[in-house]
Amino acid sequence: MKIAKIETVHVAEFANILFVRIHTDSGLIGLGETYYTPDATRAFVHEVCAPMLIGQDARDVETHWRRLYDATHVYGNRGNEMRAISAVDVALWDLLGQVAGLPLYRLLGGAAREKIQLYNTCAGPLYARGIPGVPRQHQERRITDNRYEDLEAFTHRADELAKDLLSEGIRAMKIWPFDPYAAASHGNYISFADVDRGLEPVRKIRDAVGLDMEIMMEGHGYWKVPPAIRIAEALEPYKPMWLEDFIKPDNPHSLAELRNATSIPICGSELALTRYHARELLEADAVDILMTDVTWTGGIGESKRIAAMAEAANLPFVAHDCTGPVTFIASIHLSIHCSNALIQESVRAYYRGFYGDLVTELPRIEEGFAWAPEGPGIGTQLREELFSRADTTVRESA
Repeated sequence: MKIAKIETVHVAEFANILFVRIHTDSGLIGLGETYYTPDATRAFVHEVCAPMLIGQDARDVETHWRRLYDATHVYGNRGNEMRAISAVDVALWDLLGQVAGLPLYRLLGGAAREKIQLYNTCAGPLYARGIPGVPRQHQERRITDNRYEDLEAFTHRADELAKDLLSEGIRAMKIWPFDPYAAASHGNYISFADVDRGLEPVRKIRDAVGLDMEIMMEGHGYWKVPPAIRIAEALEPYKPMWLEDFIKPDNPHSLAELRNATSIPICGSELALTRYHARELLEADAVDILMTDVTWTGGIGESKRIAAMAEAANLPFVAHDCTGPVTFIASIHLSIHCSNALIQESVRAYYRGFYGDLVTELPRIEEGFAWAPEGPGIGTQLREELFSRADTTVRESA
């Protein structure tokens, strides 16, 4: 079964998502995806990946990953290169599942659980959807009146939001109330007054629902060590489930310094691209929970290896989302399969909104849990109507 054509699909309305489709001479099509900088990533897919893959057997998934990874040694791979390789890898695993007639989680070795608990990242429908490269803080101003505008809700009505999530069976939520205070000092300082202001949504959640709601705190890598420790000390009485990326993962020893200064578990990081970067976090004892992203950090096979590394260190792993529907679905397959998967990230504004405009099938979600699709491979396809949209760009290599 030879690879006959590689196709990238970009829909301007969803500016950060890039889909990759791999066509075989048998007529099967594998679907992958990645997120952010789609133009640069698309160029790498067609200029580097396609010439190396076309004419090759699509079933040799791990060989293709290694060849693509090795091809980047001259210029590095912690960026668009790894996003492209990740998208290609997901598409190849999707094809392999179709050939085997198995859903991805079965192909990986079977289910460790029937379903995986979800947590809600409290973004809105337009969160981070804007023009690639626009700073996140500017994109966050794109507030809507959508029923699931959870960014506005956690900022102003965190107590009501927590109750609403619990009513749906969602018992964990991620928020980032300290982000607005980072820019003034470039992340070097936060006053006690601003710490107190940042705590307000956390207080509201605890006052409204007590400990019935787990709270994850996102830092987006904005902080240096001293202010991160100050924030962590203030958060400890509220018992967050974890602190995520308060410090960039490019210096694992700084992250370890934060970990040693707080009792709150440290989670990181979807920005640790490949097992080699994840190993650095583990060797530095920098994290309590290892996070990966199947369409950023190397794909399905690499994410499984990262999860296994966490398990060898007696740590749980979590799969990142807040991206596109293929990432979400592939992550659920991985979380169903891996015994040390802790919980799965999700954005209800996405899976109840635009995800359904892009793909044919979505996971079953009930009472705060998700089930993996049972169709072969990842179990979904791009909607045909995408290809007739005026804002869709398709590029092919054959």
